[in-house]
Amino acid sequence: MLSRVAEHIYWLARYVERAENTARIVTVNANLLLDLPKGIAPGWRPLVDITGSNALFEEHYKDYGERQVARFLIGDERNTGSILSALVAARENCRTIRDFVPREAWEMLNELYLFAREELEKGMTKGGRHAYLKRVIQGTQTINGMLSGTMLHDQGYDFLHLGRFLERADMTTRIIDVRSANLLPEETTELRPFETIQWVSVLKSLTGYQAYRRSEQVRVLRGPVLRFLFQHADFPRSVNHSAESLRDSLAKLPRNEGALRVAGRLKRTLEGVEPRRLNQQQLHAFVDDLQVGIGELHDEIARTWFPPPLVPETQSQSQG
Repeated sequence: MLSRVAEHIYWLARYVERAENTARIVTVNANLLLDLPKGIAPGWRPLVDITGSNALFEEHYKDYGERQVARFLIGDERNTGSILSALVAARENCRTIRDFVPREAWEMLNELYLFAREELEKGMTKGGRHAYLKRVIQGTQTINGMLSGTMLHDQGYDFLHLGRFLERADMTTRIIDVRSANLLPEETTELRPFETIQWVSVLKSLTGYQAYRRSEQVRVLRGPVLRFLFQHADFPRSVNHSAESLRDSLAKLPRNEGALRVAGRLKRTLEGVEPRRLNQQQLHAFVDDLQVGIGELHDEIARTWFPPPLVPETQSQSQG
């Protein structure tokens, strides 16, 4: 497989996953704010914190209000992490490799992009946002299902998996880090009901609430939730499941020694702690270590299989 094709498939998967994840966190945050009193609700800034785009946001917006954050994350094309930007980038990556993906998947992605652009203003309103984001989530899941069900499961599919699960691991760690920092301390007994609501929102951000209840069979608590999201082997959006999926895909590729070593270090970092024993500062440091590992794995993948960057900057440098 040509390295340029592998790179486009990888970024196609990352951007489709990014669009879905961003739609999820905006939806869940809006619902969370309805469930919490104003003095406790975390507001909208944490969503920008999750994406790590605070400097860019503050360059263009005066405050972290609902309308501003929603526009930044949904439709601001100056933000490469917005839903619209992610779909634009996914579409462009897919367009250049249409011979390698099923025609139906390209058509679905193009239709979703056109919907996202044409209905953007409606999606910015409080009344239209829920339906807009629901359509984005359903559309990205349909595209992923189409790719998994009809694409040849060859090396191209392995790069699709690498992009999907690296992006997923990255977003899961970001959500846990930022959301847990905004949660109420467990020892605040009079606020315990609200603390539970917030941990439920963390699970719902990753569509993990029902899976958590089936798996853990305890009420929603900090320790079990952290263990579930970091280390559960069978929950598709846990960091552990993503790490295992990455190693499985890497094992099928040639010249994989360096990438497998980095993936192994990431896995050991993940397995080397008991999340429930970490205080907030330790949890943040642990997530930082995982983020470094995820970044190193991306760098190793790019260095091993993707073409070297050109001058001026190519897509491979600007994406991410």
